[in-house]
Amino acid sequence: MHLNMMDPRIIISAVVIVLILVVVVALYVQKRRKTTAGLRTRFGTEYDRAVLAHGSERKAEVKLAERETRVEGLKLRDLGATERERFLAEWQSVQGRFVDHPKSAVTEADELVSSLMQARGYPVSDFDQRAADLSVNHPRLVESYRLAQGVVVRHGRDEASTEDLRTAMIHYRTLFDELIQAKAQGEVKAVA
Repeated sequence: MHLNMMDPRIIISAVVIVLILVVVVALYVQKRRKTTAGLRTRFGTEYDRAVLAHGSERKAEVKLAERETRVEGLKLRDLGATERERFLAEWQSVQGRFVDHPKSAVTEADELVSSLMQARGYPVSDFDQRAADLSVNHPRLVESYRLAQGVVVRHGRDEASTEDLRTAMIHYRTLFDELIQAKAQGEVKAVA
């Protein structure tokens, strides 16, 4: 059987196949751009951090999507009124000790924020996992959390200044305020 490449049916079929391929590729590229834009908007600077850590946008986006899936599976909850009041009182106590004992107050603030996260339903196994989980619903705060944790680590090596400790306390306060007020329903159903 001999194919005549000048046959209009073959030419039309080839053009249709090429057009279909172009449309499929265009739709794929559009979907990727939309996914990237959505994740970049949702995670903010955490998106850029993930790209650096994983070496490409594609790998970072897979990891960020895995974080979202993981956090969706957590049983995040609101605090009861009594629990909330207890945490607020503990924070006031920790904050009050900062002036006279900044080093121990920052360590206590770190522990209190971890306890608050645990009470809300976040696993607190290790810092990197806590930060990753937190980034899903509180992306604008996760960098502050990392900075505050870095001060705690430096403090453990006796390398943190009083100004570093003050800055860490401010970061912990911001995170504490957000977590104490956040609603679990809003966290689980955050912007996609």
